[in-house]
Order: sequence, then structure tokens, then C-alpha cells
Amino acid sequence: QVQLVESGGGLAQLGGSLRLSCVASGTIFSINTMGWYRQAPGKERELVATITSGNITNYVDSVKGRFTISRDNAKNTVLLQMNSLKPEDTAVYYCNSDITSWQGLWPGGSHDYWGQGTQVTVSS
Repeated sequence: QVQLVESGGGLAQLGGSLRLSCVASGTIFSINTMGWYRQAPGKERELVATITSGNITNYVDSVKGRFTISRDNAKNTVLLQMNSLKPEDTAVYYCNSDITSWQGLWPGGSHDYWGQGTQVTVSS
């Protein structure tokens, strides 16, 4: 079994900063792409940022220059540093990872895993 656990959400003021963290645990063979998504009330879940195992990053246009995604492979962790926060960043943020887990003595296929979500609220 694999689990993703997020932390670091909360309340921030306009222009403030928050840092989200997501730790993967369990029978992990390898972690491929990791990322963050968000879902605001009444809206569909959208991709915020991704980072590959080779540290290639991708961001949605609305967060470019304000958010930074990074990963610590030794700790199976992905981080999202969010600066210059805006009220429109308010959402539940979800960690997502494409993970290959052990199946007995051999690596199995890769699967998509999601965290439980962490609320980010930005006040104006």
C-alpha cells in the first residue's frame, strides 16, 4: 500500500506565503512524476504544478512566477512553495504521484495516488 499525506495548508493574507508538503510512504519502488492539483468551490480540479523524476517542472499559467514545486527524492517528498498569494488561489490542494510499488519481490506497475487534500484560504 502507498499513502500520500499532505501538510502545510492554512490561512494566508493577500501577498502572503504558504508552503505545502506531501510525503509518500509504503511499499514504494520508485516515484515518477509528482504534482499538485487544486479544486476551488464549484470548480473542477485543476493542475497546479508537476515535477518529473528528472526535475523537469510544469506550471499552470496563473501560478507561474509565484509558486515553486520541488522534490526531495531521499524523503519521498514533494513541496509547493506559494508566494504572492491571491484570493483566487483559495482551494483544496491535492498531492498526486505516479508511483511504482513493490509487488512481492518485484516492482509492479505504476499507479496514480492522491493525498487527502489540504485547505488553502487567502483573504483579501
